[in-house]
Amino acid sequence: MSTAPAPAATIVIFGGSGDLARRKLVPALFELHCQGQLAPATAIVGFSRSVDSDEAWRADLEAALAEFRRTTHSEEDWRGFSARLHHVRGDLHESRSFADLALRLEAVERERGLPGNRLYYLAIPPSGIGDAVSHLGGAGLVHPVEPAEPWSRLVVEKPFGHDLASARALNEAVHAAFRERQVFRIDHYLGKETTQNILVFRLGNGIFEPLWNRRYVDHVQITVAETLGVEGRGRFFEEAGIFRDVVENHMLQLLCLVAMEPPVAFEANVVRDEKVKVLRSIRPQTPEEILRDTVRGQYAPGTIDGHPVPGYRREPNVAPGSLRETYAAWKLQIENWRWAGVPFYLRAGKRLPKRVTEIAITFKTPPIALFRRAGVLGQEPNVLVLRLQPDEGIALRIGAKEPGPTMRVETVKMDFRYSEFFGEKTPDAYERLLLDALNGDSTLFARRDEVEAAWELVTSVLDVWRESPPRDLPNYEAGTWGPEAAMELLARDGRRWRRP
Repeated sequence: MSTAPAPAATIVIFGGSGDLARRKLVPALFELHCQGQLAPATAIVGFSRSVDSDEAWRADLEAALAEFRRTTHSEEDWRGFSARLHHVRGDLHESRSFADLALRLEAVERERGLPGNRLYYLAIPPSGIGDAVSHLGGAGLVHPVEPAEPWSRLVVEKPFGHDLASARALNEAVHAAFRERQVFRIDHYLGKETTQNILVFRLGNGIFEPLWNRRYVDHVQITVAETLGVEGRGRFFEEAGIFRDVVENHMLQLLCLVAMEPPVAFEANVVRDEKVKVLRSIRPQTPEEILRDTVRGQYAPGTIDGHPVPGYRREPNVAPGSLRETYAAWKLQIENWRWAGVPFYLRAGKRLPKRVTEIAITFKTPPIALFRRAGVLGQEPNVLVLRLQPDEGIALRIGAKEPGPTMRVETVKMDFRYSEFFGEKTPDAYERLLLDALNGDSTLFARRDEVEAAWELVTSVLDVWRESPPRDLPNYEAGTWGPEAAMELLARDGRRWRRP
């Protein structure tokens, strides 16, 4: 993260009183303010229907910071930050509200001596994005030239559409007002320090990149496991499911970082070009292959950390006979020179025994002829584990001789933890991503072709699932590692899921 402040700008948060703004965006901006990363003149303007005044919004955000901020700061810090905060009451679907917004932005920028740079953050449901972008353009709030100042940029939260057709339509709506270089499609996973470290680990250490290919790697597992259920988001989850909510964005992003070719430079379009190549190299699957290589699951009542929890169908705003998946597993093949023949196994689930996000690279087992006469008939493969949360770090499982007169090979682990080495708490992902958007660096944001390539893969699965609804849901007990069919998915290949 740069030590110099970002360019002075007005940050407009649509959905300023919503959960995302209160939990993530404003605490991240407050941290950037306290670190001196925001230019002194920078203003933050909220836009929502439920707040009447600047004072009411400031009071609401002060309460939110008391609950959600990650570090302790002084009253002076809050006073300086609160002076940046302004609010406009308006409706996303009414053009008059955007005319009011334009007048207020001009007044705030005149008062604070701002140059007219604006970062629009759409912390709103996907259904409101089209109207918001259209009204921004219609009200003359978008400067179409970039990077000349004053600039206008748009940050759009996931999910970006719900299938390929809707993603393309949304891209067209956004491009009616903004050029692609002005659009920042955000996935907070890419802002995590441990996610960014995947490329540094691969490319900054000469001992690993030569092994990062089909000659040495047996398979790759990517896991995103949560102990939580839908946590009051039943209505959203009934529409999305875990395949749209987690696999389409987070997991395919992680797959791209693991599988991509080394970029010639750490520049936005160069890095994103390599990610798109990975998505386009994933082998298309027939409907029969999709049914064979995917698994759907839904949690039944069970126990988490010793406490009973209800099944998905008993959650608020969930249909009693819902067929929505809360677990998904997917086997993919990448058809290029580096990865041909190496399966990538993805799994994501709610109400699993442990909260963990990790990438496990399992290497091929060496020939055992060398040790056969000594009685060593086999050993566990070497596994490199990149832990993204919650215990951020890197672990390598290797074989070592057990002390004693006989030749016995035991598996040992070399373990690195960020918290032990670097000490200080890593920055929140939104801090990094907001700063990058203000600086115009789109490296960690998704480009249009990347989004559509991911949706093309995911939509092919969703179409087959819609035509062949599951008959066994719910099919795993809360507090277990998912349905039996997911275990069989790997067992058919002579492999098994890693137990974090």
